[in-house]
Amino acid sequence: MKEVQETVQQLNNEQELLKELNFYKGLVDKLPFSLEYIDPELQLQLKKESMGKGVLSPYKGPVKKREMNLDSHYMIPFEEIESFLNPILDLVPHHIVFIDKEGRITLCNLQAANDLNIERNEIIGKHIRDLLKIPDAQINMLETLATGNPIINREVLDKNYGINNTRIIRNPDGSIERVLGIFQFLNAIKEAEKQAIAGRIAAGIAHEVRNPLTTVRGYLQLLQNRVDVETASLFSNLLIPEIDRANKIISDFLRMAKPSQTTEEAVKITEFVSDYLANFLNSEALFHNVEIIYHIEEVAESSCFIGDKDELFQVFINLFRNSLQAKSENTLKITIKTEVVGNKVRFTFSDNGKGISASILNHVFDPFFTTKDDGTGLGLSVSKKIVENHKGTMNVSSSREGTHFYIELPVTCHECK
Repeated sequence: MKEVQETVQQLNNEQELLKELNFYKGLVDKLPFSLEYIDPELQLQLKKESMGKGVLSPYKGPVKKREMNLDSHYMIPFEEIESFLNPILDLVPHHIVFIDKEGRITLCNLQAANDLNIERNEIIGKHIRDLLKIPDAQINMLETLATGNPIINREVLDKNYGINNTRIIRNPDGSIERVLGIFQFLNAIKEAEKQAIAGRIAAGIAHEVRNPLTTVRGYLQLLQNRVDVETASLFSNLLIPEIDRANKIISDFLRMAKPSQTTEEAVKITEFVSDYLANFLNSEALFHNVEIIYHIEEVAESSCFIGDKDELFQVFINLFRNSLQAKSENTLKITIKTEVVGNKVRFTFSDNGKGISASILNHVFDPFFTTKDDGTGLGLSVSKKIVENHKGTMNVSSSREGTHFYIELPVTCHECK
């Protein structure tokens, strides 16, 4: 019985040794470099090419101690490097593209794919010209591929404005493995600068127009008591109101064009919606035969935000008036939903009106864009500007069932007293 147990134990040990041997053999085969290992005591030599398997053979030589040589010129396959870099480079807000020696794309980060409006998986393996849609002679990466010289901070002045850099990754033999292109996309910055300049110019013109209007209005009021009744009625019912309307348009425009200082105070969401906002909207709803429903999430009831409640009140008034103008044959129903999403409070202002056509939905926040004969096109522009001044965002979606405006503001605390 003892002999049987010893035999079983020996077999188990041999299986463990064989398992360990296969483990080390597999490890050697997976090593991504060339090596040579000599053990003179065991008289064995292990050789392995970079992409091959280890070969064990007898060794008889003058080496007196163990010796290992690694291929110092070996480079990890660049496909593996790209696979590792890809999710990291997706976080970079510039265009990053790699091409091989044939000009084919091997890596394209997410920013480049989004800005150039392509599907990243479809462009990999295609020529760089298929991505940029410009002649080969204008592609800096192909220039670097042809000349072997990197490009440093070259300004690009075509439809995509920015700063371009290229770099070269070479193989151990000196041939080109990859050309790396980095493009700092500056279209948005250029457009922002243009809009800022246009805003300053327009603001200056608006001031110059408003000054004489104020003077004219003052003289009309002065003359109102010195003319006959019919003329005085013309002044009070037409001329002065029209001047006031022009002044309001200019004031709204200046408010949109220039950043304004908001009054910072802690505003409790429940008090803002249920008391401050509802007091006005409920009376307006009664007058216009509108049904308003308020829904405040439990977490939002005790939360606060920092801002100017008077300015934000104006945002909801503008949305209410827009809903009135979009009223369909059915009774207008408005829902104001308030909820906390992460570290933001989200107000969803919804109505069951006619909705906004998909063709104009992207323009509703544009200054002076309006579909109404007597509209100024500044209400939603000003509203969005107010929300942005509160470090928030304002978006819209619409269908035949109605329109939804989403306003998000930072929450300062979740347990306000």
